[in-house]
Amino acid sequence: MGSGQVTDWQGKHVTVAGLGVSGVPAARALHGLGAKVTVVNDGDDARAREQAAELEALGVTVRLGDGDTLPDGTELIVTAPGWKPDKPLFAAADAAGVPVWGDVELAWRLRKPGAADWLAVTGTNGKTTTVQMLAAILEAAGLRTAAVGNIGVSLLDAVLGDEEYDVLAVELSSYQLHWAPSLRAHSAAVLNLAPDHLDWHGSMEAYAKDKGRIYEGNRIACVYNTADKATEDLVREAAVEEGCRAVGFTLGTPGPSQLGVVEGILVDRAFVENRHKNAQELAEVADVKPAAPHNIANALAAAALARAYGVPANAVRDGLRAFTPDAHRIAHVADLDGVAYVDDSKATNTHAAQASLAAYDSVVWIAGGLAKGATFDELVADAAKRLRGAVLIGRDRELIREALARHAPEVPVVDLDRTDTGAMLEAVQEARRLARPGDTVLLAPACASMDMFANYNKRGDAFAQAVRELGA
Repeated sequence: MGSGQVTDWQGKHVTVAGLGVSGVPAARALHGLGAKVTVVNDGDDARAREQAAELEALGVTVRLGDGDTLPDGTELIVTAPGWKPDKPLFAAADAAGVPVWGDVELAWRLRKPGAADWLAVTGTNGKTTTVQMLAAILEAAGLRTAAVGNIGVSLLDAVLGDEEYDVLAVELSSYQLHWAPSLRAHSAAVLNLAPDHLDWHGSMEAYAKDKGRIYEGNRIACVYNTADKATEDLVREAAVEEGCRAVGFTLGTPGPSQLGVVEGILVDRAFVENRHKNAQELAEVADVKPAAPHNIANALAAAALARAYGVPANAVRDGLRAFTPDAHRIAHVADLDGVAYVDDSKATNTHAAQASLAAYDSVVWIAGGLAKGATFDELVADAAKRLRGAVLIGRDRELIREALARHAPEVPVVDLDRTDTGAMLEAVQEARRLARPGDTVLLAPACASMDMFANYNKRGDAFAQAVRELGA
């Protein structure tokens, strides 16, 4: 089970670790290829039992409530990406010389001969938007493509299904990259790096190393963010194919081998003849929706990957114009009394919230939730001059309140000591009271939502509903 394709799965003993969105398709696929599949799962709830029953009907063995013991005879483990590397199951596999793959590794190895190239994207924030922009650009160029990986179509379904693709736009998390040692993309981008998931990776160094795996073996371009030196460092450290180039993106004027912005135009100085003298116009900033700085950066990264694949300039423009962002990503909800209300519930960490706050000049900020070990000093210090006021909700709001007291003591703060879902209506009412015409009331919580809401979508929906109630 070393590198290279495994062509004969007949009778191979494969353990799939974890049910859920990646485990069930992996178990089905491996069973279909003739492997003897055992699924192990920590949980034993109603949903797990339902999934187990479906797999058992096919002839797959499922063990619920014990994800730590290595089944006898296991020759390979295929793990759900979220399973932490320090689990006893993996220690047992290591001791027995059993390799561990993630679902991405499995998909990579199961590609058919002559299969679609992968254009891969990772980063702490902006992955999904960038991959969707990239897919829209590739489609505008007439290519058969899909946004896959951490979003949309499952990678296994894309690789094993009947649909034939020219090229895939692939979103990869740090977890997925950790378990995908032989992945070799056509070209790849790391959008940014900020502390996240450190409880899983153990350290910032380990997190960055896993992100950097996306560049290994790239053929044409390693796309990095000139404003984030850590991404450029990862390019330098990567072992790429001969002739592969480092291509930067910048919100400023691009140098040679970069994409950037000149007088409201997105331009390419990387994939042009004589890049020291020439630049190719790709699109207008106004073609990017919404045209917040971090979203323009996403568009440039998507454009760089598309251009690396040989896509013409007009397809970049047409693709960006056709793209519609997902809900809860700096989504304009309404204007009331000259104040804009914007839902960026997807800003679940400090890095995303910092980018969101930077898009507006004067903000009443609604923030708080589960901090996941984050600190808020840098975020608040950076945003202080833009803040008209702050309304804090959620379990860990005190951490943000303390950072505001240190770095923005003159900013009025409303601290809502409640975590029921009705708190959002009160938060929006308080924000309206603080706001002046020309301000933006921005939900950019910098925290996860699960202390009060099922997920960030529900939190954003509650904000939008509260704004509508105010308007009525």
